Parts: sequence; structure tokens; C-alpha cells
Amino acid sequence: MSQSSVTAALLVIGNEILTGETRDANLAFLGTELTGLGIRLAEARVVADDEGAIVAALNELRRRFDYVFTTGGIGPTHDDITAASVAKAFGRPLTLHPEAHEILLGYYEPGELNQARLRMAHTPEGAQLVENPISGAPGFQVENVFVLAGIPSVMQAMFGSLRHRLTGGQRVLSETIVAYLAEGHMAAGLGAIQAANPDVEIGSYPFHKEGRYGARLVLRATEPERLALVSDAVAALVEELSAGS
Repeated sequence: MSQSSVTAALLVIGNEILTGETRDANLAFLGTELTGLGIRLAEARVVADDEGAIVAALNELRRRFDYVFTTGGIGPTHDDITAASVAKAFGRPLTLHPEAHEILLGYYEPGELNQARLRMAHTPEGAQLVENPISGAPGFQVENVFVLAGIPSVMQAMFGSLRHRLTGGQRVLSETIVAYLAEGHMAAGLGAIQAANPDVEIGSYPFHKEGRYGARLVLRATEPERLALVSDAVAALVEELSAGS
């Protein structure tokens, strides 16, 4: 794994996300946490509770990125098919994980661990568990894939349990410049600066606030000196265009 550039992808699983019944809150959290570890979240996808879709997406992502995180679909109901789909993607049998079984036996009162709940103790053969300090049922890891809950509070707790397993590269630093200018007015100048400095990413994110149009110009780089240099160039462009508008 390259120490200079480590990448990750997020696979969000669930019909409820696609229908709008549930709003995903895990992407922003994961992006922030991974950035702090020097891991770039480079792609996110949402797929339905469909085995074929999950397997196809997972097999593509795990080959392209250093880490893949999945959220959703590891509960006790019939539509929680993530564990079985991950097992199929890796060509492994889905088995009762003895440690996960013990965790659930300790979490539930005697007689409460029914067959539905026992589904949450099944993982692909050879999986390593990810502790769930909130609701007991663990997530799991298979190679570079981490399978986590969809409930944000549980997902975040699981991430806290696994973060020590992640190896990051160079941390990406950022600088934000707020410009009360229309994007079209800045486009040519920003494009020229970006073309001359391909190692510094420049993003423009428009807003409308208090009757005024503008954009947040976010610059990202791994080298602080380069970030500062290009930030100065962008700030000078904004000042020049603002004076002439």
C-alpha cells in the first residue's frame, strides 16, 4: 500500500436510501475521519438490497481502492443481505462466527436470541469482527473490506473500534477562500491556476447568501508550501476580480 496516496470507497446499501425514506449521514462522517487519517475517500455509491448489485459493486471497488467500507444491511430481517452478499463476492461460505455468537448470547437475555437475531452472528468464513459497543451485533472485516451498520451512531462507534487497523498516507491539507463573485466570472482565472498547479486540487462550491452569489474555493494539497503558494494566487485573483466588478 502506497504511503503517499491511500484511497477508500464507500458502498451504501439499502432501498430506503434510494427511495429517500432515510437520509444517509455516514458519508460526511467517514470522509472527515478518513481525511484526518491520511486516507482519501475517492468514491461513494448507493445500491439497493440486491445481491447481484452488491456483489458487482463490491468486487469492483475492492480491487480499485485500498479500503472499502459498506454501511447497512447487517440487521436481523429478511432484507439484510449484506453479509451473504459479501461472502459471495469473496467466494467464501457464510458461517456462524463463534465469537459473534458469544457476543450475542451475552447481549440478549436468555431466550431472546431467536433465529432472526442469530443471523447477525453470521459472517464470511475467516472474517475478523469489528466491535459494536452500542448494540452488540458486530460488524466484520474481510481483507480490505469493512462491513458496518447503517445506523449512524452505531456506524460511528464501529469505526472507532477499527480505526487502528487503517494505515494512512500523507494527510491532505485544505484552505478555503470565500469569494462573493459569480463562478462564471472566476472560471477562466481559476482554470489557468489549476492547469499550472496540477498537484493542488481547486474546488469551487457556489452559494447564495443574504441576496448575494458567491463561491467557496477549497484548495487541497499534501505539501503545505505548495498549498500556501497556490492559495495566495487564488486570493490575488479574487481580489483583482472583486476590485474590477
